[in-house]
Parts: sequence; C-alpha cells; structure tokens
Amino acid sequence: GPQDALFSQLPLSAGLYYLAELIEEYTVATSRIIKYMIWFSTAVLVGLYLFERFPGFMVGVGLFTNLVYFGLLQTFPFIMLTSPNFILSCVLVILNHYLAFQYFADEYYPFSEVLAYFTFCLWLIPFAFFVSLSAGENVLPSTVQPGDDVVSNYFTKGKRGKRSGILLIFSFIKEAILPSRQKMY
Repeated sequence: GPQDALFSQLPLSAGLYYLAELIEEYTVATSRIIKYMIWFSTAVLVGLYLFERFPGFMVGVGLFTNLVYFGLLQTFPFIMLTSPNFILSCVLVILNHYLAFQYFADEYYPFSEVLAYFTFCLWLIPFAFFVSLSAGENVLPSTVQPGDDVVSNYFTKGKRGKRSGILLIFSFIKEAILPSRQKMY
C-alpha cells in the first residue's frame, strides 16, 4: 500500500542526504571520482563502438558529452547553472536519451544490458553533478558570515547553520517528517 511506498523512499532519501553531505565535505575526492567515472564511461562507449557495433553518431554524441563533463569538472565544485557548459550538458543528456531510446527500440538487447548502458553511460555522471550542486555554495569565501569567527565556531562545534541547494531541501523534508526535539532548560 501507500505506507510501503513511503517506507521504501525513506532509506533512499536518507542515502541521498548522506551522499550530498559527503560530497559537500570532500569536494576534491568527489572531483577525482567524477573524473574516473567520465573516463570509465568513455572506455565503455569506445568498447561498445568497437565490439558491439553501436552507431557511430550515438557513440560520438556520448563522447562529446563526456568532453563537456570534463569542462564542467574544471570549475568543480563551482557549477554555474547559467553557464554554456552546463546548459549544453543538459541538452546533450536529453539528446543521448533520445538516441538511446531510438537505438534500443530497433535493436534487441536483454533488459539488464540496456539498464547497464543507461546507468553507466547516461545517468551516473549527471546524477553525480546534480547531487554535488550544493557543494560549491558552501565552499565560496563569500558565504562567510560576520559571526563566523573562531569563538562562535568553537561554541557551535564547527557545525554549519546555513544549508543550501539539495541539502536545504533534504533538511526541510527531514524536519517535516522527523522534527528535532529541542532541550528545555
């Protein structure tokens, strides 16, 4: 029933929240991991072209998309949603999906292989960039508030009070579902 759907979504939401926290905390490692994912996707696309005879245009668009992702990685974690690179990557994601749907509608492959293609070549890298969108907002020097001195940082134990991006959304959802109890003195 509906409660099953709710309880199946809670672990997913908690996992996404934790993943966003990790990405925000370790931006250099995240950048390196995304770079390796792009290289892996590139190798898979080349392999599909050489050994599975995937269409050259589809593979070429996929390789160009990976090149655009490398461009996004140059400014990581600072990704401007209005930058030509970001807008082009969004358009290319849609184009890649269209080409993949067209190809797999004509050519039979087992569902697991189609799912693997979509996961590794189309979904993984954009998802990593999406989850990491909030990371750059908390790294900027301009986000330092006047009260962020050593003493106030010590008393708050280094916790960030201001959240933004996907972490802000998850914080609101968490508070709505599981409101925190405050100490009464």
